[in-house]
Formats: sequence, C-alpha cells, structure tokens
Amino acid sequence: MANIKSAKKRILVNQTKAERNKAIKSSVKTAVKKVRVAIEAQDKEAAKAALLNATTGGTESRYDKAASKGVYHKNTASRKVSRLAKAVNEIA
Repeated sequence: MANIKSAKKRILVNQTKAERNKAIKSSVKTAVKKVRVAIEAQDKEAAKAALLNATTGGTESRYDKAASKGVYHKNTASRKVSRLAKAVNEIA
C-alpha cells in the first residue's frame, strides 16, 4: 500500500476509472451480443434495431459513448461499427 497521500489518491482514482471502463465495456459487449444473436437468427429487422442501439442514432449509442469517454480509441470503435453494419447488411 502506498504511503504518500497523492499516491493513495491515484489508487482511488484509478479504481474508479477502472470500474467505469468495465461498466461501459460490458454494456458495449451486451449490445454487440444482441446484434450477433439477431444475425444468427437471420432476423434483419431485429438486427437493424440492435445495431442502431449498439452504434449510432439511438439515445444510448454504446460504441460512440465508449469512444467519447476514451474507453475505446475512435478508430477502433469505427472499425467495429463498420464490421457490425456489414454483417447486418449481408443478411439475406
């Protein structure tokens, strides 16, 4: 355990940030899982709705929020959104 006051504070701040990042990543994974399940079920309408929630346009766009908060790099978020959208669009 740290002895210096500023080091103790950094430990607390880092724990808080780690918890926030974990919660955001978890919500992103959940949203992506819903999209993947809809894709596997070949349900294009459900997949589009889930994609909208996971990416942009929705009130709680998961990837955009994660990128803006610094949890994901913006290019990483963009790449993952692009791949999800491509998968949804390839449903027959």
